[in-house]
Amino acid sequence: MHSYLTQNLSQPWPILKHYDQDHLYNIALPLGGIGTGTVSLGGRGELRDWEIGNKPAKKYSTVTIGNDAPFFSVFVNQPSTSSKITKALIGPVHPTEYLHYEGRACNHHGLPRFRQASFDAAYPFGVVNLSDSNMPIEVRIKGFNPFIPTDAESSGIPIAVLYYEVTNLTNEILDVSICGSMRNFVGQDGSKYFIAGNGDYVPIGAKNNTNIYREDFSGQLKGIYMNSTNIDPNDPAWGTIALTTLVDSPNAIVTYRLSSISNAWYHALLDFWDDFSTDGTLHDKGQLIDDNPMASLAVKKQIQPGGVELFPFFITWNFPNRMAWSPTIVGNYYSTLYKDAWDVCIQTLPHLADLEMNTLDFINLILASDYPGVLKEAALFNLTTLRSQTVFRIADGHLMAWEGVFDIFGSCLGSCTHVWNYEQAIAFLFGNLAKTMRDVEFNYATFDDGAMNFRVQLPLTKPQVRTGTAADGQMGCIMKMYRDWQLSGDDDFLKKNWQQIKKVLAFAWQPNSWDTDQDGVEEGAQPNTMDVTYYGPNPQCNFWYLGALRAAYVMASYIGDEDFANKCGYLFMHGSTWVDNNLFNGEYYEQKIIDPETGQFMSNDDANVPDYQLGKGCLVDQLVGQMMSHVCNLGYLASSTNIAMTCRSILKYNYLDTFNEHFNNMRSFVIGDESGLLMASWPRGRLQFPFPYFSEAMTGFEYTAACNMIYENQTQEGLKCIQSIRNRFDGLKRNPFSEPECGHHYGRSMTSWATLLAWSGFHYSAVTRTMEFGDKTGVFFWSNGYSWGSCWIVKDKTKAHLTVVYGTVEIEFFGIKGKPMKKLLERVILSSTGDMKTLTIEFDD
Repeated sequence: MHSYLTQNLSQPWPILKHYDQDHLYNIALPLGGIGTGTVSLGGRGELRDWEIGNKPAKKYSTVTIGNDAPFFSVFVNQPSTSSKITKALIGPVHPTEYLHYEGRACNHHGLPRFRQASFDAAYPFGVVNLSDSNMPIEVRIKGFNPFIPTDAESSGIPIAVLYYEVTNLTNEILDVSICGSMRNFVGQDGSKYFIAGNGDYVPIGAKNNTNIYREDFSGQLKGIYMNSTNIDPNDPAWGTIALTTLVDSPNAIVTYRLSSISNAWYHALLDFWDDFSTDGTLHDKGQLIDDNPMASLAVKKQIQPGGVELFPFFITWNFPNRMAWSPTIVGNYYSTLYKDAWDVCIQTLPHLADLEMNTLDFINLILASDYPGVLKEAALFNLTTLRSQTVFRIADGHLMAWEGVFDIFGSCLGSCTHVWNYEQAIAFLFGNLAKTMRDVEFNYATFDDGAMNFRVQLPLTKPQVRTGTAADGQMGCIMKMYRDWQLSGDDDFLKKNWQQIKKVLAFAWQPNSWDTDQDGVEEGAQPNTMDVTYYGPNPQCNFWYLGALRAAYVMASYIGDEDFANKCGYLFMHGSTWVDNNLFNGEYYEQKIIDPETGQFMSNDDANVPDYQLGKGCLVDQLVGQMMSHVCNLGYLASSTNIAMTCRSILKYNYLDTFNEHFNNMRSFVIGDESGLLMASWPRGRLQFPFPYFSEAMTGFEYTAACNMIYENQTQEGLKCIQSIRNRFDGLKRNPFSEPECGHHYGRSMTSWATLLAWSGFHYSAVTRTMEFGDKTGVFFWSNGYSWGSCWIVKDKTKAHLTVVYGTVEIEFFGIKGKPMKKLLERVILSSTGDMKTLTIEFDD
């Protein structure tokens, strides 16, 4: 344990993006594991959005807005000046936080703060830089969580790691103490509350909670364990929390308080501040006061002139009773691994140095790759969705998801298929988790006739009630099954699910379904991700269908189901030709509207055209199925010439340099002089009432269009669209670590991972043991969900150096676009733990 602190102090963290003091207000970097909930490190050093329970809690601090929300503070004693200074470890109050009807516009409004702050990030690493001309020290708050692709358990630890790195700016020895203070809010997750007479939202639920001081690892681990024996142990708000530190030398003095005094007239904070400000140590009160007693833990050290000392703190938790959208408890997978919040420390801290190093390997490898910076930012920063309350693992390990999260509850239940079809991060980073989602879709949400609920119900142990299918969602799931089989090479996974896959696809051929006449074209009523039903062939649903047919053809051929393969192959060829001949208008693909009563095609000018259609509109994600086909290496689903032209038309008609003159009757995710891609445009005449979201712009759809542009070698156009997105998430206007759609941390935002796939042209098939890259040279990070590393393609493309940094991968064929596929002399197994980690492949000139 002692060597861990020494190692960490000398370990630099990478920086991908810097945010100056004018761009900190909305920064909130989530700290927590996959499926565990998080607490966020704010851009100024504040801890915000306490979502460590089983629900979202945006802007929620476990207390009403006030000074005793959880916070860290610093005490400095400078002997030469006989000055003692105490400050909150937070940057300055933002100008928008001055006004409040009772003088409490933000947490910690009355605490002395640092005058200067900035923020550096390369998710999952975030660093707050604090300085003040009146302070003899500078402080860097370094927050992170282990994030190691393929290792879901190590990436799913309920811990927030906070290192307070203090630099002595003077030529004398300083006494410095860092203190963390927080109330024991077990039971008080915000779901129960009352409205006070002044209008305050006052959370309740804590009841005579207990704080206990503990030590472990022969006294090196010290901290406060928070629990409650007076709250129903089946309450979703029941659980445990721990605030701990590691002591690395006799130089460190650890003191604590298990409680402050009664909080009448906010005396609890006053009593703490007076105690800590005296000499940087704490004195326990001897009894617990309040239902949610305020605990504090301080570490005091001497820092040599010009020296640096590290003060590590850890916040851990365990709230086992998740319900999500279930009427009963479905639990948390992480809670099956840890007894309580203290056990998280016991199991994690001995390995934290290795976990941090492996996380650094991942991030440094991406940062060293020859991807444009904005792609790295978009891909990495949206991985926060995996750690947010959007995503969780129920007790049996299945990964489940809302579409996003609102401030205090989840948004749109059910691991919605037509939303989660878009993102690519889970499959390429955590393949086994992706397979649990496929299991839910095909073995829980699918009925005997092949209909798949596009929203699955919980608990999974109860029979599903039929609630509705989605044409795009259902067909996309077939493509995801193909992708996940290819990446894993798990033939048993495919064979086990094959009959379900067939039923799900064949559902489209049933009477009154989407392709009743079985011609490879979906003409029937097609519920879709626009939350409406399209009547008639349209590119969005038909490209998903064509991709599903193509994927099913390959899977059926592999299984040996020749009849089904032949049928899928025929339908694909016929449907692809029809879509090109009938939906492509010379610039892009449009919808042919069908009268739902007569089944006949309708003119867009017909007064009886159903509401909420696309018609002749240019849809931003009309090629989403083509993007997925490229990701799956299934090739073109229609004419490559038409696809390329469509990408150019989407930019031409849907991209706005400014939204200042744009009318939008719906939600505004882009405002004023910001730029981006409209959901749809109508260069050939708009319907009176198109699908509802047509005037909006949403990032997941924008990434889809940009990916297709990059795949078509329209790289500057694609980068332009992605840069527009990230410019909007600048830290001031919006949080760089949450791209919303219907809720924060929206699942579709992780489509951004596909931008790396498009740029590098990376494909891997564990079925054929084939790895391929595109026609760009340079160094590229790659991952297949089970291993990851880098590939250096030399300038003249005569050599490629493939390295595995984590996991094991088998290679028999290796390809670079424009070169004949190289068959290796023998199958090669590269492993990060074996003798062979790097392979050099040579190509003829």
